[in-house]
Amino acid sequence: MRPKVLKLLSDRNLGGVNKTMEGLINSPLGEKFEFVTANVSEAQTALRSLKPDIAIFHDPCNWQNLISLWKIARQTRLIIHDHHYSKGFEDYNVPSKSRFRLMLQLTYGTAHRVVAVSHAQGQWMREYNLVKAKNLSVIQQSPPIAKFLELAPKPCDRPLVLGSYGRFSQQKGFDLLLRAMQRVPSNQVQLLLGGYGSDETMLKQIAQGLGNIKFLGTIRDVPAFLSQCDVVVIPSRWEPWGNVCLEAKAAGKPVIVTAADGLVEQIEACGLVVPVEDPEALAKAIIQVASLSDTTLANWGQSGRRAVSSAGSKYVEAWESILWEVLAT
Repeated sequence: MRPKVLKLLSDRNLGGVNKTMEGLINSPLGEKFEFVTANVSEAQTALRSLKPDIAIFHDPCNWQNLISLWKIARQTRLIIHDHHYSKGFEDYNVPSKSRFRLMLQLTYGTAHRVVAVSHAQGQWMREYNLVKAKNLSVIQQSPPIAKFLELAPKPCDRPLVLGSYGRFSQQKGFDLLLRAMQRVPSNQVQLLLGGYGSDETMLKQIAQGLGNIKFLGTIRDVPAFLSQCDVVVIPSRWEPWGNVCLEAKAAGKPVIVTAADGLVEQIEACGLVVPVEDPEALAKAIIQVASLSDTTLANWGQSGRRAVSSAGSKYVEAWESILWEVLAT
């Protein structure tokens, strides 16, 4: 009989989290474990009816769900998979860091295991003693990327086609990218910007007068979108991991990213890293990339693709190892 794993998630609009969860469930791991998904508000009902061997909590931890986590941990083995918090998040969103860290210490303390999505996130947890070292694991996140790996190489266009996509929110930093584009000669690059969200009106106001920027709305087919791009830009203010970077690399695209949390560890011989919150530095990086030869850009793309070619299988293997370890406790 397969061990039963209950995955708890309230917000089904978290695209990166959902893609990663679905990939795990539909992987070979689904033949070894029975995965069931429920809303956090339904946790107690699900625990009573399903009697799972493990519960994985995917929501952001907060004071309100501390008691719920404690109750879950009394009934089954609890894993907290933190996709949400990081040093960058804390810098931008937390006025009282001591209170925030106390909350994390208490909530993480309910779990049999805490899983960080990047080494940067894990290092932040260790630095502030948010979780006991023996209870912390790092698994670099990987949604399904097979369709990205299948994309054929694309000869570079001139002007260079930049691609960027995600939620139009403060976190993703698209306002910084558009302010950088104001500093880049319009004949060097064009930008395809995909996404939706509360910042859309503000972003379109910043882009007024820039004829080399095209808003595409929600991207339904990300591989098809990336097939049109020469370079992918990720201007985030904070990013515990950054699935977009992984997808871009799998698609064979050079990347320009900000030095935000988990993005930095994804860049090696496949692009450029610029400081967070610095449109001028981002503009200089875009101009630099636009001046590179097609050969150099192709080499960066190939290097990035090689680096992530086995990311999916490693992700599944790491989760299988942790699930069996936790079951043995």
